[in-house]
Amino acid sequence: MVQTLRKPEIVEIARREGKVTVDRLVAYFGVTPQTIRRDLTELADAGQLERVHGGAILPSTTANIDYIERQQLNQTSKVDIARECVKHIPNDCSVFLNIGTTTEAVAAELQRHTGLLVVTNNLNIGTKLTNSPHIEVVLTGGSLRQKDGGLVGAIARETVSRFRFDFAVIGCSALHPEGDILDFDTREVGVSKVIIDRSDRVLLAADGSKFGRKATIKIATLAEIGLFVTDPPPTETCADFCAAAGTEIILAKGRDF
Repeated sequence: MVQTLRKPEIVEIARREGKVTVDRLVAYFGVTPQTIRRDLTELADAGQLERVHGGAILPSTTANIDYIERQQLNQTSKVDIARECVKHIPNDCSVFLNIGTTTEAVAAELQRHTGLLVVTNNLNIGTKLTNSPHIEVVLTGGSLRQKDGGLVGAIARETVSRFRFDFAVIGCSALHPEGDILDFDTREVGVSKVIIDRSDRVLLAADGSKFGRKATIKIATLAEIGLFVTDPPPTETCADFCAAAGTEIILAKGRDF
């Protein structure tokens, strides 16, 4: 089957079943895994599907994909972004890390730092830093979001408001081409707004897949971010917005921009 006919059928299967896998599509169409992966990548680039480990799902505008799926999505890019982020965070300072698999990657890279106070509303980050003797960790408390270990709501907001941070590293679920930073959960967004307000310098860590996604709730705009670390290069519209706002963009692994 030619690609122009195969791709619409892949989307239709995803609509019926909620998810498609590379193995199943290889058997169904009788083509190579490389061909199916290319199809899925092109469908994801067009915004028709969301790539996950081993396949793809329909993109959602009202709910985030499962935490396990997010952990497996774009792992290499997340590590590259995390390594770039920590270059801009010195020893002996205070840092907030919010909910997200990319900020969890940042936490893992920060373990080589000393004299840090890390405050977080992410239980997974607390666990990662448990055995780091030179890092003091504070968990905000709040309502536990059991699907991903996030702490959200009024208690989390109140705790964050009591601090002043040298740096904050935040993630997001989606980036609008016109510069809006977006997420799905109003309780999480409320905490993120306070984090930005209480931090001297804010780093946004978001891989390129966030440009092709949609979410419903605005956290902030890129104009409120000091440094945007991403991979690959952002859209032209986004780059122009950041240039006008004075937001610095750095690409992971030293790629040219």
